[in-house]
Amino acid sequence: MSGIDGKVIAVTGASAGIGEATALLLAERGARVVLAARRTDRIERLAARITEAGGHAAFAATDVTRRDDLTALVALARSRFGRLDVLVNNAGIGPISPMDELRVDEWDAMIDVNLRGVLYGIAAALPVFREQRTGHVVNVVSTAGLRISPTMAVYAATKNAVRTLSEGLRQEAGENLRVTVVSPGMTRTGFIDGIADDGIRTDMAATVDRVAIPPSAIAEAIAFAIAQPASVDVGDIVVRPTAQN
Repeated sequence: MSGIDGKVIAVTGASAGIGEATALLLAERGARVVLAARRTDRIERLAARITEAGGHAAFAATDVTRRDDLTALVALARSRFGRLDVLVNNAGIGPISPMDELRVDEWDAMIDVNLRGVLYGIAAALPVFREQRTGHVVNVVSTAGLRISPTMAVYAATKNAVRTLSEGLRQEAGENLRVTVVSPGMTRTGFIDGIADDGIRTDMAATVDRVAIPPSAIAEAIAFAIAQPASVDVGDIVVRPTAQN
C-alpha cells in the first residue's frame, strides 16, 4: 500500500509536540490513527478533534515502559481498524544534566522510555507486520546523537542506541518491512519541561525561542517517509533549524 490514505498508523507520545502534530497531519491525509500516551485526557481530546474533522482515530492510555501497554495498543489498532501498517515510536523524555550530578534515576528513566519503549513497540508490532507481509517502523531519535553536547550524554546515548537497533532491524527486515529513523533538531515541544536544572532549562529555553522549528516540520518528514511506494525505504531523515549548529 502506497501513500497515506487508508493506512492504520499508531503514534506513541501523541499527547503533545511532535506526536500530536504527526497524528493530526496523518489523519488529515486520510490515515486511521491510533493515539498512544500516558495523558489520556489529552489524547481523548485529540481523537475527538480528529473525528470531528471527519477523520478516524482511536486512543489508548499507554506507558511505553510497560510492554503490555504496547501489546494492547497494537491489538487496539487491529480490532478497531483491522490491521496496523505503521508504528511511529515517538515517545521520549530528556531530563538532561551534567554527568557529575549523578542523576541516575533520570538516566534510568531515559533508558526505559527512549530505548526500552521503542523495543517494546517493535516487539508488539513486528509479529503483526510479518503476518501481514507488510509494515513500517518509524523511530524518532534526535540530532543530539549526531553532535554530542555537554549535559546530553545519556540522552544522546539512548537515541543513538535506537539508531543502531533501527539499522539492525532494517538489515533483518527483508523486502516487506520498512524502517525509518527521523532525527529532529531543536523543535518547539515540551522537551525542556523535564529538565530539573534551572540554569540548563533557562539556557535551553532561550535557544528554543531563538532557533526552534515547529513540530509540524517533523510531522511532514514522517509523512514523507510513510507516503513513499512500498518498494521505497527512506532510511534516515535529519530535520533541523537552519540556524542550529
